[in-house]
Amino acid sequence: MKAHNNTLIDAIQGCPITHTPIWMMRQAGRYLPEYMKIREEVGSFMGMCTRPDIAAEITLQPLRRFPLDAVIIFSDILTVPDAMGLGLYFEENQGPLFKHPIRTERDIKQLEFDSPLSMEKLSYVMEAIKETKKRLEGAVPLIGFCGSPFTLACYMIEGSGSKRFIQTRRMMYSRPDLLHRLLSVLSQALISYLVGQVRAGANVVQIFDTWGGILSTPSFKTFSLAYTQEVMEGVRKALGESAPPIICFTKDAPLAWYKLYKESGASVIGVDWRHELSSVAEALPRMPLQGNSDPFLLLGDPEAIRARAREILDQVPADTPHIFNLGHGIDRETPVEHVAALVDEVRRYSSGKKQQ
Repeated sequence: MKAHNNTLIDAIQGCPITHTPIWMMRQAGRYLPEYMKIREEVGSFMGMCTRPDIAAEITLQPLRRFPLDAVIIFSDILTVPDAMGLGLYFEENQGPLFKHPIRTERDIKQLEFDSPLSMEKLSYVMEAIKETKKRLEGAVPLIGFCGSPFTLACYMIEGSGSKRFIQTRRMMYSRPDLLHRLLSVLSQALISYLVGQVRAGANVVQIFDTWGGILSTPSFKTFSLAYTQEVMEGVRKALGESAPPIICFTKDAPLAWYKLYKESGASVIGVDWRHELSSVAEALPRMPLQGNSDPFLLLGDPEAIRARAREILDQVPADTPHIFNLGHGIDRETPVEHVAALVDEVRRYSSGKKQQ
């Protein structure tokens, strides 16, 4: 592995850095031919996730191609519901599905999250983190992650992804007490899960709130943000001074919600690609931000990719810590050489700005 690079952590902490750090959501995935080769050999997505040696190998694949400043462990946000006994499986062109969705009080009572048992069921994630750390040899920080309680609840209630989330909305408005009970169970599970990841070697963790953006602002505060905050507080209480930076990201979040995240205690706020970073930085002076290129920019011309990278970097005030990322995950159709162009331009252009 290459020489040690702590730029990501230094940026979050506001320390001097030589360039803007960059990593990308879904950077280990289907746009890489070496990933697809492993997928074909193993035969299933969860088969790759549950084998620590394979998960570690996939985690490191992007770092071998690009001079990234972090890797994120190869896993899935739905490992926790799977450990709770919901029967996670994947169908081609349908995404994740659950055999046993949550609809009633009885369903919640039957969840198999007795913490020691479930952490044992998730030991493959911790082993993958340990194996990745061993292979990294400190080259770059390792990011752990989880889904937000609300996002996991959406999948668990619907039994799959959804465009309308009818069952979740029905529960939210007709049985809010039931939804709160599920979210509380999930929050406690996620605290244990993230603490386990950090103790295994994760240097930073990110909470993905994929579906929080479907909510109104009052509902977001009540059903999403409150439980994400509970997770953050629980992790910090359990780990004390060894607690890592926590990145919070909500897909489709309106501008006003970023202030709510700052007030909730997020270390870094991930910015959706629909916003200009300058607007977020103006609203939240000196708050560490992550983002926020449109992921579909990577389908375009390399020169356009480089130009937009410069525009985004120019939007960030000098006193605002910034991690360059996409405003959502890499699309599977992305050409590898386009990712290389983006990483190269962020490193090249930001290095020049730091020297000015």
